[in-house]
Amino acid sequence: MAIVNENFKFLRRLRGWTQQEMSEKLGIKRSLLGAYEEGRAEPRTDVLETMSDLNKLTIDDLLRKDLTSPVENFLQKRRQMKAAQKQHIVFVPVKAAAGYLTGFADEEFIEELNSFTLPMLGAGDYRAFEISGDSMLPVESGSVIVGHKVDGLDQVRNNFAYVVVTRAEGIVYKRVLKSNRTKQKVTLVSDNPVYEPYSVPVDQVLEFWQTDAVISKTNQKQTISMNHLADMVNHLQEQVSVLKKKVR
Repeated sequence: MAIVNENFKFLRRLRGWTQQEMSEKLGIKRSLLGAYEEGRAEPRTDVLETMSDLNKLTIDDLLRKDLTSPVENFLQKRRQMKAAQKQHIVFVPVKAAAGYLTGFADEEFIEELNSFTLPMLGAGDYRAFEISGDSMLPVESGSVIVGHKVDGLDQVRNNFAYVVVTRAEGIVYKRVLKSNRTKQKVTLVSDNPVYEPYSVPVDQVLEFWQTDAVISKTNQKQTISMNHLADMVNHLQEQVSVLKKKVR
């Protein structure tokens, strides 16, 4: 593999960007960036120019210098710094949701995602998931759900809100209802009663993340009429009654 290919991969990781984020900044497809990093293709001149501008380097630096050597073991040092932090929140944006389904257990994939900290949370490892849709109103589309991982259904608290990572449904934010009769399925319930509850086999669930914080943009406004709010409450009460009968 040529030096330039290694340099592309190194500079992306140095920035903490995913391949999708880097490819957007370079104005190319993610698959083409992957081909550059794996040595299956050589970067075009216009891509080299953009890459050099992004990193304040010359094209000659990209082509001829091994940029990994001046910062030897950078990625290892980054792992050590993260491990030393008392709090670590990895951010999973909507555009990374599809990749998360296959990369959630891949340390390298997780390291490529951006991370941050919040003063109101204690020490530990957290995930922050950007959600879309209105199924959990008043939590709005575009909000970020921050949670800690729960290991196994036995640790799930009934009727609490979780980010649930499933093979078929992807990443969803719902309330989880457990059945007293079986541990083979859970029921996922929306706070917006317009959406019907549905069951998911437990063996299809990859992860449960219990909600610790919700981050919303200040410019988001949700207006609900009193009549609509009353209808939602009535519908929700009806659903709760039906669900109570099912779980008995």
